[in-house]
Amino acid sequence: MSGIVGVLSKKDCKDDLFYATDYHTHLGTSYGGISISDGKKIDKKIHNMGRAQFKSRFSEDIDYINMQGNAGIGVISDRDTQPLIMRLKFGEYAICGAGYINNQNRLAKALIVEGVVFSEMPNGRVNQIELVAKLINRGNTIVDGIEYMHTQIDGSMSLLLLGKEGIYAARDKYGRTPLALAKKNGAYIVASETCAYKNLGFKTIRFLGPGEIIQLHENKVTQVKKPGTIMQLCTFLFVYTGFPASEYEGKNVEAFREDSGRIIARKDTVKVDFVAGVADSGTAYAHGYSHESGIPVKIPLLKYTPGWARSYVPPSQKVRDLIALMKQITADVLIREQRMVITEDSIVRGTQLKNYLLVKLWNAGAKEVHVRPACPALMFPCKFLFSTRRFDELFARRILKQMHGKHIQNVEPYLDHGSAQYKKMIRVMEKDLNVTSLKYQQLEDMSAATELGVDNLCTYCWTGKEVKSS
Repeated sequence: MSGIVGVLSKKDCKDDLFYATDYHTHLGTSYGGISISDGKKIDKKIHNMGRAQFKSRFSEDIDYINMQGNAGIGVISDRDTQPLIMRLKFGEYAICGAGYINNQNRLAKALIVEGVVFSEMPNGRVNQIELVAKLINRGNTIVDGIEYMHTQIDGSMSLLLLGKEGIYAARDKYGRTPLALAKKNGAYIVASETCAYKNLGFKTIRFLGPGEIIQLHENKVTQVKKPGTIMQLCTFLFVYTGFPASEYEGKNVEAFREDSGRIIARKDTVKVDFVAGVADSGTAYAHGYSHESGIPVKIPLLKYTPGWARSYVPPSQKVRDLIALMKQITADVLIREQRMVITEDSIVRGTQLKNYLLVKLWNAGAKEVHVRPACPALMFPCKFLFSTRRFDELFARRILKQMHGKHIQNVEPYLDHGSAQYKKMIRVMEKDLNVTSLKYQQLEDMSAATELGVDNLCTYCWTGKEVKSS
């Protein structure tokens, strides 16, 4: 996915914007961009982050160093170059966003037929932010245009628009990606992640509602569109994607993961010597499991973080595999002849867990390895964020294809953890992964740990069910 930040200040906003944007680096590894306005002109700078970190790219850039202004937006992008500066009929705006548009090709083709020109076409595909700008430009006002855009796209999109008059912040129609509003003396900030501004002195005021639009201008905040009534926050933000220090709708990510670990332990019966979390996102689940069960936590796989990014984020499987191989190093003496529970945030593709992490544990002499993912088996590619796109990318779907000889359409029996089909699938998974046992967290337990209610969560990747307004 991506992370976006907007800052409006009585003084130069650049430092707050720089650090707040950098605190979203866990959400993407492709591009980092910043745009700043002094009320007269809008400047921007974009860097490729494939080979260097956001901070180093921008701190050495003389063009960025010379930028100044009291309003700005920043983005860490997982796919498109952004922000883009677009000349709309309402004026000039820098635009950035977080989300994914499934029908982007169809929308772009329809606009091209009408004579609309696209300048940003990397690898022959449209830049989603340019597409969004073209759709917004069809409205009678900026707000009307954003609403129109939300009615046209199949997917999700939260946006920031920086103009000479200030910043518009618009949350996705169903709130799938978060936007939090915060304040400190003389400045406002709106951001995807609350962790982005805690060290900068901002205090959260509230979270924007689904489809809500606000304007930051003249050192005040004005609501220009009220929120809708249907919330579908991405649950995977809690499970894996979000940073532990962040909150979504008031629920802290680390607290969710510890609570989930407690629930997993309460429903587990295995006899083991210790519990361990795989990677940073699995650690809190292990602590929760340990607190509930009394089983000690150990760290048999140690992550070498200085030179390696998150292995889930890069779009290339080759890069993901390389990171998985190189980043985790075994402490063999802790593993040899030991029975262990491994808490894992999820099993998405399954390749890293199977081909690298579990192999390392067995090679170090593990006696038993019991894997406990903190969410159900992922059955459907995500429609709303730039993530998995095909059935073949999902471990559970590959297992079902192995069982049936093809991808099946009706997976309902495999979503019921009490069914014979589900139990058979788990046995095949255990054999494929080469683990002593595998037990997924159930949907209702995962949802309960968020304390938000399942009706307010997007669970499409597990159930294939999508909630829409009538």
